[in-house]
Amino acid sequence: MNCKSLPILIAVLAVLCGCQSKETSNPIVGTWELVSATSTEKDTSFSTFDPTHKMIKIINADHFSFLNHKLRPGNDSSSNEFSGGGGKYTLTDSVYTEHLDYFTNKQWEGNTFKFVVKVANDTLTQKGVEKLDKLGIDRVIVEKYKRVTE
Repeated sequence: MNCKSLPILIAVLAVLCGCQSKETSNPIVGTWELVSATSTEKDTSFSTFDPTHKMIKIINADHFSFLNHKLRPGNDSSSNEFSGGGGKYTLTDSVYTEHLDYFTNKQWEGNTFKFVVKVANDTLTQKGVEKLDKLGIDRVIVEKYKRVTE
């Protein structure tokens, strides 16, 4: 290796190290599969997890998306039950804030939802309030996801 190659090699290594540390500094980045969900409205808690559906959440450095579909749809396309949404998010310490820009139900779009998130091993837990006055929705949700990929 000559002296002219050394600065290029150092620059490449610096970029690679910078990329690696950026990814590892955000533990929620990855693809996650929903494994449980509960909702509490007033004083009543109930499971909202539906084992006949599969839902994944994909989180990158600044955006999230979620996709949910029925595992065994009927023969009629109206029974295929699919929903999806996404937008930008912020993460400050354990406070994860979703800005829902896109959703199958347009009445949810443009809203912001705050959650407290915790990652332990391959499990992401998020807990927060879904409140939409115009739809009469005011509930605390807890969702647990298992990591599919990083």
